[in-house]
Amino acid sequence: MSAKQLQQLGRAVLEVEAQAISELIPRIDEGFVHACQFMLDCTGRIVVTGMGKSGHIGSKIAATLASTGSPSFFVHPGEASHGDLGMFTAQDVVMALSNSGETDELLTILPLIKRLHVPLITLTGNPRSRLAQAADINIDVSISQEACPLGLAPTSSTTAALAMGDALAVSLLEARGFTADDFARTHPGGRLGRRLLLLISDIMHTGADIPQVNEMVPLSDALVEMSKKRLGFVAIVDKNRKIQGIFTDGDLRRVFEHEQVDVRTTPVGKVMTPGGKTVHPDILAAEALQIMESGKINALPVVDENGRLIGAFNMHDLLRAGVV
Repeated sequence: MSAKQLQQLGRAVLEVEAQAISELIPRIDEGFVHACQFMLDCTGRIVVTGMGKSGHIGSKIAATLASTGSPSFFVHPGEASHGDLGMFTAQDVVMALSNSGETDELLTILPLIKRLHVPLITLTGNPRSRLAQAADINIDVSISQEACPLGLAPTSSTTAALAMGDALAVSLLEARGFTADDFARTHPGGRLGRRLLLLISDIMHTGADIPQVNEMVPLSDALVEMSKKRLGFVAIVDKNRKIQGIFTDGDLRRVFEHEQVDVRTTPVGKVMTPGGKTVHPDILAAEALQIMESGKINALPVVDENGRLIGAFNMHDLLRAGVV
């Protein structure tokens, strides 16, 4: 098979699946709203269940719900009939996925779910199926055709169910007022969590590790301090540790390009950049990164509410922390 034929087949699959998703849009109706309301009113957990490929999609939907502010978990329907049904409580909402709506394992536990008197939401491809008919709300995720040329492998049908699950999860997220900070708290170990939760106070160098000198120190001593602390700059401070200016690697290059100076006798205050950008320790590391990128800065001093130098960090610190 040629490369062109393979490309055509791949594109055809995406076109069929895109059509399947577009067909779902008119089905965001009153039933969808009622399903959202059941889940918003839920005081327990949203228990998602499904068999086979529908189970894999259900597991992903449960994970998406849980990470976006709607407590949820997945239960395998086969295991449910062998003890895991004890995970269901009267405070829960159950979401069951089945393309046919006639999955034996789901129908087996259906009477027990109904006996709990919990809301049952189903995502099926057959609104006339037994599972759909037993549901409080059935959301139609039927498709015109599978992307599989044999019409056998679940492809468009699983894509449609997954997309509808995402539509439910995101609608609940918005309705709950779930924020980026909330999302970060459920993902503290990931890069996103680090970007949204890490403060400059968590990564900055403090105490003797801060590169600092007073303005009367010879440039040679300032260079030694800068080299020893390895942050690419030295802060020039007064007796109260308030920053008077900054001297960086870039300043050093500019000094030797445009001026004749004696590094042993020239005070660093004479060649420093007055003032300079600073940040507070309680800002997010991601905010500091934006400041550095917009100002094309590789390092920053950190000051307290009174403008006193209390820390320092550079781009390598942000890299090590996984913020960049």
